[in-house]
Amino acid sequence: MKIGYPCINWSIGCKGDRTFRLKSYSEEKLIETVENNLNCLEKMLEYNFKNNILFFRITSDLIPFASHPICKFDWQDYFKDKFQDIGRHILKYNMRISMHPDQFIVLNSKSRKVVERSIAELYYHSEVLDLMKLKNDSKIQLHIGGRYDDKNKSISRFIDEFKRLDDKIKNRLVIENDDHIYNLNDCLILSEKIDIPVLFDNFHHLIYNNNEDIRNCYKFVNETWNDEDGIPMIDYSSQKPGSKIGSHAENIDLLDFKNFIEKTEPFNFDIMLEIKNKEKSALKAIEIIKNDVRFEKRQ
Repeated sequence: MKIGYPCINWSIGCKGDRTFRLKSYSEEKLIETVENNLNCLEKMLEYNFKNNILFFRITSDLIPFASHPICKFDWQDYFKDKFQDIGRHILKYNMRISMHPDQFIVLNSKSRKVVERSIAELYYHSEVLDLMKLKNDSKIQLHIGGRYDDKNKSISRFIDEFKRLDDKIKNRLVIENDDHIYNLNDCLILSEKIDIPVLFDNFHHLIYNNNEDIRNCYKFVNETWNDEDGIPMIDYSSQKPGSKIGSHAENIDLLDFKNFIEKTEPFNFDIMLEIKNKEKSALKAIEIIKNDVRFEKRQ
């Protein structure tokens, strides 16, 4: 069991997701921005290792406009050595990495243009992980997509598009339950049809579920992951007090997290904390589970 947080560290003075406007695009601007982002990524990984935070979600903005037609620059070759060096550190630290494209990446869209753009973006994400020479347990998580008035047809479109994907994408892709269209049961049904792992989001499940027994949820999710995928990844968060349903908490709810850990025993998984203050909550979560036999510490 590893603890992680997504994309940005608020403690070290850089975020690693610097970007710029499309109209400002130039190769010089791109190189300068990517160098900043990769240097910051290194700093965040070093901070994480020192603090036993061994799970991290890399921002999709690492390479601005990487999948956009305007980008003709061979950033893969230009930054090849840098990526490999970062990957060596990740493997040396025994860290786990994930990525999560934004909500505009919709594989089951009825628009061919949206689907093609989504595939290009998924290819970019897989290239980042491949350049670091990370194993297939470094995953790209994706929601199934929209309903488009017919849920069954929308699931069928996802299946059709998934089957057309390059194997380098298929081998890294996992699907996540959402909080209003595709719940855990939908994801498990889809997983059985195309043999894709399910990433369980506990907060989304609290909002949208079929009253399943929580232990059965983890049992069935675990069965969708094979040895090459690594142990399951879980997204964890809780409700932000006083905000609309589905708003992620600013700070970790220590009692809720402790109950979550107890209820999920003995299942093992890596936990991504989708909580606003990120590394600060990760450090508190580690204090709670540091004596749990499932918890992985730095070597």
